[in-house]
Parts: sequence; structure tokens; C-alpha cells
Amino acid sequence: MAVAHRGAISFGLVHIPVSLYTATQDSDIHFNQLHKETKERIRYKKTCPHCGEEVKPEDIVKGYEYDKDHYVIMTDEDFEKIKTEKDRTIQILHFTDIGNIEPIYYDKTYNVAPDAGGEKAFELLRRAMKDENKVAVAKTVMGTKEALLVIMPSESGILLETMFYKDEMKEMPKTYTKPEVNPEELKMAKMLINSMVKPFEPELYHDEYQERLRQVLEQKISGQEVVAAKDEPEAGNVINLMDALKASIEQSQGEKTPPKAKKASKKEKGA
Repeated sequence: MAVAHRGAISFGLVHIPVSLYTATQDSDIHFNQLHKETKERIRYKKTCPHCGEEVKPEDIVKGYEYDKDHYVIMTDEDFEKIKTEKDRTIQILHFTDIGNIEPIYYDKTYNVAPDAGGEKAFELLRRAMKDENKVAVAKTVMGTKEALLVIMPSESGILLETMFYKDEMKEMPKTYTKPEVNPEELKMAKMLINSMVKPFEPELYHDEYQERLRQVLEQKISGQEVVAAKDEPEAGNVINLMDALKASIEQSQGEKTPPKAKKASKKEKGA
């Protein structure tokens, strides 16, 4: 797997050389855009508006428009020249509880691996954060931007999450007035939540819609007619909130109760 970013985690006087690897991949089914009549694939070309010729990737440079149609050109060397040694390291600013960071700030996840010579300090950092139930807030320059990061320990290593800055957050388009909550309803809601608690096992979850989509594609490829999917039958339409909570708790408890063992018949006992 290709290295997405190489640097070093730095906190205090400790310096840990590391490499970052992308932790997720796109498994979605992708479609090409085709011309409705000819079924030819629609292609997008980068062309120069002045001469109309197609431009190759190696002939494209970065330009900052400082005035109408006036640009200053920046090269990769220019970006590197303004980096300080601090910019090249993943500088830990402080540690905090994971619950202090709202999930909306998370952007992209990386697996962090120690480079040669950094294994001991890497494991020491992972173990210490894990034991203290803490994560690290850090910064580094990635590409042309100083990235805000969270470094978090896992059972098998360390994960790094890039984050959005506060000024990149959009305001909530619509708020609501928080009504008073009935204590009995709150108690029932907590009971329902606790009745549905179980460990998170990621291998149990998968994209069911994508599975059905693959089946449809296979049906179309083989010339079969596509059959509409059916929803699971819904339970009764419960209007009252308390009734809905009670019914939900009963349903959840029923799912947890193992089926009773079937009694052996006299014939089976005598066998």
C-alpha cells in the first residue's frame, strides 16, 4: 500500500518517525455517463480556452488569481520552501478526552505505522493514551493546508483523523425548541436504550442496498426482468409515545430471549 503521508509525531522532546496510510476504501458500484442514443461514454477533457487544445496533466500548474485574469504561479518547490521543520512534523498540541470532540469535526481516517527506529516510542504513546483513555489533538501541513488532527489509540495501533476547523462548520439551517420531557417517558426511553445495548461488531454490518443493486445488474446482464424489492412488514401503527416505548422494549426483550428448548417426545426418550 502506498504511503499517503510521511512525517513524525512529536510531543515534548519525543520524536517518532511514522507513515500514514489511508484507512478506508470506496467499495461502491460506480456508473459511467452514456449518450442516451448511441450509448457512447461521455468524456470530459481539460482544454485551453485560448487555443482549444487538450491539456495534459504535466502541463497544468497552480495559479492564484490576485486580480481579474491575473495569476501568480506556485510550484511544488515554492510550497516546500515555506515549510518549517515544525510543519513537517505531526506536532501534538495537547491531550483530551475523546468525548470532548464532536463527530462532525472528523474528516478522513489514516492508519499510522512507525518507521524504523520508532517502534518503542510509538508503542509507548499508544499504550499510555489507551490506559489514560485520552486522544491527542495535533497539527501538521498536508498538501497546501495546515491540517488539524486527532491521534487516537486502538487495540492494534494508532489511528489519525483529519478534522475540519471551526470556521469550516456550517450553521444549523433549522433549530427546534426543546420541549419539556416527561420523567416517565425519559425513564422508558433509557430502558429501551439499555435493552438494545450490545458490543459493536463491524463485521456484522454491510451495505444491503449495494447487494441488491449488484443483483439487479446481474439480472439485467442476463436479460432478466428486474423485480421490485419488498419492505419488511411493519409492526402496528402506534401513535402514543409511551405505548410506542413500551412496545419497543417488549419487542427488544423478546428478541433477546432465546427460544425454549423443545421437549423430547416419549419416542425420542426411549430411543
